[in-house]
Amino acid sequence: MASVLSPPWVPKSKNTLPSHYYESFLEKKGPRDQDYKKFWAGLQGRTLYFYNSNRDSQHVEKLDLGAFVKLTDEVPWGCSHDPGTHFSLVLWNQEIKFKAESLESREMWKGFILTVVELRVPSNLTLLPGHLYMMAETLAKEEARRALEMPLCFLKVSRLEAQLLLERYPECGNLLLRPSGDGAGGVSVTTRQMLNGIPMVRHYKVKLEGPRYVIDVEEPFSCASLDAVVNYFVSHTNKALVPFLLDEDYEKVLGYVEANKENGESAWVAPSVPAAPCPGPVPSAGGPKQLPPLPVTPVSRQDKLPTPLNEDENYVIPIGDAPSANYVNGDVPSTSRPVGLKPRELAKLPKPPTVPKPETKGPNGGLARKPAVSSMQAFFPTTGLADLTAELEEKLQRRRALERCTGHAGD
Repeated sequence: MASVLSPPWVPKSKNTLPSHYYESFLEKKGPRDQDYKKFWAGLQGRTLYFYNSNRDSQHVEKLDLGAFVKLTDEVPWGCSHDPGTHFSLVLWNQEIKFKAESLESREMWKGFILTVVELRVPSNLTLLPGHLYMMAETLAKEEARRALEMPLCFLKVSRLEAQLLLERYPECGNLLLRPSGDGAGGVSVTTRQMLNGIPMVRHYKVKLEGPRYVIDVEEPFSCASLDAVVNYFVSHTNKALVPFLLDEDYEKVLGYVEANKENGESAWVAPSVPAAPCPGPVPSAGGPKQLPPLPVTPVSRQDKLPTPLNEDENYVIPIGDAPSANYVNGDVPSTSRPVGLKPRELAKLPKPPTVPKPETKGPNGGLARKPAVSSMQAFFPTTGLADLTAELEEKLQRRRALERCTGHAGD
C-alpha cells in the first residue's frame, strides 16, 4: 500500500526588520501629549516610523515630513541647563518635540532629516567625516527612489478640481501637481496663496524633455525628478508654498501582535483569511411581521342610534286635562255603542276644534312617538262620548233639539 506523500518541510521565515537610512531610540512628545514617550525610530524616505522596540517590524506611529518647515534646538521650559539632546521638528500644521540619547545622536537625526527633505547634505552641523559620507549615500538613495515614484502632492485632477481642492482644504497645503493638459507627458503645478484676503491662483507648466523635467519659467530650470520640481517651488519661495497632502493616514490591512511561545519574541501578524461578516438583523421566514388586527367591540342594542321615524307617523301625544263628567242632557245614549246619525245630519256636524300639538319630549330628549290612528277613531272613539269635551257635547245636544223643533214646524 502506497503511503501518502507529505509536503516538504519548510522552515518558518522570521519577519525581516525594515531597512532605514538611520535609526535609534528617540523620545517623542506631540502637541496632545503630556510627557515624552520613548520609541525606536527609523527614517525611510521622507517618513519617520516609530516602533515599540527595535525588534518589531510593524510601526505603531509614523510622521510624514512632506510638510517640513524647519528644525530648531529647543531648550526645555524651566530647565536652566540644556544637555544638548532636545530638538524640535516644525511642520506646516504641527510641531513635534524630540529628545535624543546624546548630542551626537541629535546632530545625526537633524542631518539625515535635512538630507531627505532638502536633497542636500547639510554643512552647518557638528558632524564627523564618516557621518557626512553616510548622508551622501542616503542622498543618492533618496534621489533614485524619488525618480521612480510620484510625489505625494501629485493628484490626477483637472485644473478646476485642483483649484477647488486648494480652496476647500487650505490646511493641507497650497501646492499640488497634476497631469498636463497637452498630453505630452509633462505635468502642471497649481498654487494658491492669499494676498490681503484675495486668493491668488497660479498655474505653471513643466515639460518632459527626455529623462528630465524642465520648469517653464523665465529662466527654465531642469530637474531629474518630479520631487525635485516640488523642492524647486518650495525652496525658491522661501517655503511659502507647501505641498498639498490630504490626511489619509489609515491602514488597509488588519493585523495584530502575537507572541512567540518558543523564544518570547513578539511578531506582527496580518491574517489573509477575510473576517466574517458582522451579523445583522435576521429577517423572519414568513416575510415582514404583520401588525395585529384591531379588536372589534360589538355595539349593544342600547348604544345603537334610533331608527329614523317615518314622516307620516311622526306625531306627538297631546297631554291635556280629563274630560268633564257633567252632562246637560240626561238622555245621553249609552257609551257602549256609537250614536246613530243620518248622513244628512252627519254632514251638518261642526268640525272639531283644531288643538295645537305640543312638542313633548321623550325620556332621551327626543320627540315622543305617537301611534298611528284613523280619523274616525279620533272623532268617534270606541270608548264612547265620555272622551269628548263638555263644550262639544253641549253644542251637539243643542243642535239636535233645534233640528227637532224645526222638523215639527215643517210638518
